[in-house]
Amino acid sequence: MNREILHIALPAIVTNITIPLLGLVDTAIAGHLSDAGGAVYISAVAVGAMMFNLIYWNFGFLRMGTSGLTAQAYGRADKAAATLVLQHASVLALLIGLGIIALQWPLQRITLIAIGAEPGVEALALTYFYIAVWGAPPTLVMMAIKGWMIGMQDSKHPMHISIGVNVVNILLSLTAVTVLGLGFKGIAIGTVVAQWLGLGYSLWILRRKYGEHLSGVSLRQALHFCGARGFFRVNVHIFVRSTLMMVQALFFTSASARAGNMTLAVNTLILHMGILFSYFMDGLAFAGEAITGKYFGQGNRKAEHRCVRHLFGWGMAFAAVCTLIYAIFPEEIFSLLTSDRSVVHTALRYRWWCAVIPVAGMAAFVWDGVFIGLTRTRHMTTAVGIALGVFILCYVTGVEQWGNHALWAAYVGFLATRSIVQSVQYAQLRQSESVAK
Repeated sequence: MNREILHIALPAIVTNITIPLLGLVDTAIAGHLSDAGGAVYISAVAVGAMMFNLIYWNFGFLRMGTSGLTAQAYGRADKAAATLVLQHASVLALLIGLGIIALQWPLQRITLIAIGAEPGVEALALTYFYIAVWGAPPTLVMMAIKGWMIGMQDSKHPMHISIGVNVVNILLSLTAVTVLGLGFKGIAIGTVVAQWLGLGYSLWILRRKYGEHLSGVSLRQALHFCGARGFFRVNVHIFVRSTLMMVQALFFTSASARAGNMTLAVNTLILHMGILFSYFMDGLAFAGEAITGKYFGQGNRKAEHRCVRHLFGWGMAFAAVCTLIYAIFPEEIFSLLTSDRSVVHTALRYRWWCAVIPVAGMAAFVWDGVFIGLTRTRHMTTAVGIALGVFILCYVTGVEQWGNHALWAAYVGFLATRSIVQSVQYAQLRQSESVAK
């Protein structure tokens, strides 16, 4: 079971670790465009990328729902059902991508209002947005394809796709800016071309490795979404959950910004430490989606429960290591992220929240993977809804007395509530299974 988990988790972790590389290089390119305006270009790239993150976040179901449904079909050895999920997810992703292009004006207004960028940065961010938006269709279709591959117990090819797209993106952006002289626009152009090339590579992998499945694709079924009721039922809950998660993230960022630039900088640093932990935990979550979904599809509840126990074993190990590192070396980590000593000094006041985040959030990450594999997406949405209520209540009742500590207490409470609620939900599912027997 450990080998099975690591077979899925390790490539997924490698994929996650490569994600910051692209943002780092884009930031470096932007920072060297002008000695006088480097900061503005850097901010514009960050705001432009955030605009798409806010948009794509709500369509995470294209990967998550696809992964769980595919894993169950794989467990049942139902090739036709797996093919049906692929075509439903891919066509829906393409339609959403085209819809984003068609609705790009209202979308950019909504996202910019949510972010609240300065006028100079906003103008450049819009330049980035209006070019990069043409990469929405391939980005979303690749999201669906990678989710389907994970459901097929294959996380290596999604890793190859992600790394390939990032490397090509970096090379194309550098070429567009430095060789072709396209300036700031070259960064966005490189991104769009890389995304379309990545889609071509993804389709080539599908044809080469999963040709038998592609032979069963029906254009009529795909366009009319025949037999898609279960697909939409699962994904509607994930869509609502993603929206609630976005509300929490925007609330956190807004509360940080209202507290001042120093608080915003400090909270951003600490969040980055939480994101680093999530890269490892997401790998376990992907393994949970694929493996528990497979055993659920087989009807093998004993193996499913054994997988859950092993996932928690790895999760606790990752959480313990991160907690120790964050507790012992906070100053060293903060210093790597910024050279501003005043920010580092202020961040040290919140050092213990860094150590608590992995403990509070570990189970939430693992349960997310398990519940996606079981396609119990309604339970996930309920857990996040309850956790969001706890988050807002903790902050509102404590902010006057505790300030920024109240915001971090609310954040940890959000993670812990998800962990607790989903633990109770899984215990209830097991109990209902026992009663049914």
